[in-house]
Amino acid sequence: MPIWLLRIVWATLPLTAGAAAATGVASWSPPPQILAAALLWATWAAGLLATLVWRPVGLTALRLAAPAFFLLAVVVAVTSDASAAARAAAIAATGIGFGLASRAPVARAAVNGAAYGDEDRYPLRAPPALLLGPLTAAPPLTAAGIATGPLLLADGRIVAGAFVTAAGGPLAWLLIRAVHSLSRRFVVLVPAGLVVADPLTLSDPVLFVRERIAVLEAVPGRATAPADALDLRLGALTGTTAIRLDRATETLTVRRAVGRAEASGATELWVAPVARDELLARAASRRIRVAPPSAFGVT
Repeated sequence: MPIWLLRIVWATLPLTAGAAAATGVASWSPPPQILAAALLWATWAAGLLATLVWRPVGLTALRLAAPAFFLLAVVVAVTSDASAAARAAAIAATGIGFGLASRAPVARAAVNGAAYGDEDRYPLRAPPALLLGPLTAAPPLTAAGIATGPLLLADGRIVAGAFVTAAGGPLAWLLIRAVHSLSRRFVVLVPAGLVVADPLTLSDPVLFVRERIAVLEAVPGRATAPADALDLRLGALTGTTAIRLDRATETLTVRRAVGRAEASGATELWVAPVARDELLARAASRRIRVAPPSAFGVT
């Protein structure tokens, strides 16, 4: 349901939020006004395409565009002369779109859009530290980095526009790459077993073949990982899942800092996927051993 609702809400944004956006730039001179309209239409079209053709890059686009549209609607509501009805409609529509774009089914659909064959992908939850800081700031900073310089240039402020474009473009690119790294974090059920792909913690995706997996277990979110376990949750608590192996793996290369990685021989990994219960049920159907809920006190 969130997927179809998101498509409907996003497709109707020009009707629900377009009037407020038009009023917000009505006092601008024609060149920046036209450019602002073109940027808004292009962003809306990219978001609409992302909801129709699911891919991880589309998830990144939605994670940046949806909150940026919502914040823009709030700014327009505070600063423009749009009618109260237009401002309320813009905030409501973009807020609903933002909320729906953040839902787990949307992330699931997007990452599975690039799945191969009989793969089933489950996104890993975003680290809370990023949600409370950089990830919250990324959408407005990305939008500002892309749009501010060209708008200044269109308004005839060449020196300021050139400087802001030169600084804002690379900043926007770095932020897009950072957000996209979150769209590439997932656990994958494959015919041979289970793959953990997480560019934030692992140098390369790692396959754990079915025969090596002793058991998959749901773990209470606030539980502390054993000293010999490799905790890949990055602070996420909901959906904690332990991957216990029959012996230490020799293929893990763990990122410890920028430009530095080291091998790990862990016999247990902790991850935090969305839709954990579905993941465990599907894993059991693929003949991967899954502990019953009563074994670890999780209902």
